[in-house]
Amino acid sequence: MISLAHAQTAAPAASGMEMVQQFLPLIIIFILFWFMLIRPQMKRAKEQKRMLSEIQKGDEVITASGQVGKVAKIGEQYVSLEIADGVITHVQKQSIQTLLPKGTIKGL
Repeated sequence: MISLAHAQTAAPAASGMEMVQQFLPLIIIFILFWFMLIRPQMKRAKEQKRMLSEIQKGDEVITASGQVGKVAKIGEQYVSLEIADGVITHVQKQSIQTLLPKGTIKGL
């Protein structure tokens, strides 16, 4: 009634070259992922941080929401923007996206 189980012979071990060939597509995908996504994002973040640290009173900026204004006052976390004569708004420093050349607001 009960048949004997026969052990199957083990598959031959993969050589080093076969292992490399198996992992090569994963390695290539990781390298492409690094150069196309991670590295540019890190570069952008570094440039944004540098730009935020260099902002001075009187600079013209654009916020993430699209407000254009002149920096009236700078704090550690917040910046006061003059968006019109006598109209000042307070925005988070991280929301500043672009530093504009001087005189850009007059041209709008």
